[in-house]
Amino acid sequence: MFQILVAEDNLNSAKLMKIILNQAGFKVITVTNGAEALDIMDTRHIDLIILDIMMPEMDGYELTKSLRQAGNNIPILMVTGKTQNEDKWEGFIAGADDYLTKPVNETELILRIKALLRRSQIASEKKLQIGDVTLDYDALSVSKNGKLMVLPQKEFYLLYTLLSSPEKVFTRIQLMDSIWGMNSESVDTTVNVHINRLRKRFEDWEEFSIIAVRGVGYMGVINVEKVS
Repeated sequence: MFQILVAEDNLNSAKLMKIILNQAGFKVITVTNGAEALDIMDTRHIDLIILDIMMPEMDGYELTKSLRQAGNNIPILMVTGKTQNEDKWEGFIAGADDYLTKPVNETELILRIKALLRRSQIASEKKLQIGDVTLDYDALSVSKNGKLMVLPQKEFYLLYTLLSSPEKVFTRIQLMDSIWGMNSESVDTTVNVHINRLRKRFEDWEEFSIIAVRGVGYMGVINVEKVS
């Protein structure tokens, strides 16, 4: 059973979240701030964190940054009443994997959690299977029916990121920060160049594609009919 840590200082919200998650089959631990969350993680295995942003002692941004700076890649879903785009971007820049605004739709919440847990499992196994196509993270390779293609590092990481979260739109800045690093001197148009190379390499592969979202960024798309 997956164990989820909920960091939420509003006791009623935390209680409701626990009920929803328990009904979906998850085991839940609740804390009221980021400092308590870190204490729990020192002694208990946690599969995913759901956290509010505005909390006493250590808020959601601080907790997320602390975990990422320590090299902890546990899935983090921010669930908060802060609805402005700049709040969302700050959450992603801090290292959150996903972001929902209150009040949340229960079905969407559970689907987002399951998607994050699935991606976390993919990351730990370091292999992604899409029909007959296999992406091997350690080997930087993409293979299909005996055909093996080893990609340049940045191209592979781009492809792996997009296909690990199909139909999720990644901004160019998100991709730059994740793959090139926040301190990189490269510009975000570098992403466009690498995406164009990937499209050319895999233009005849029907299992997946990379779609440009005008003015925003890119997303990977899985062709369900070709991989089922």
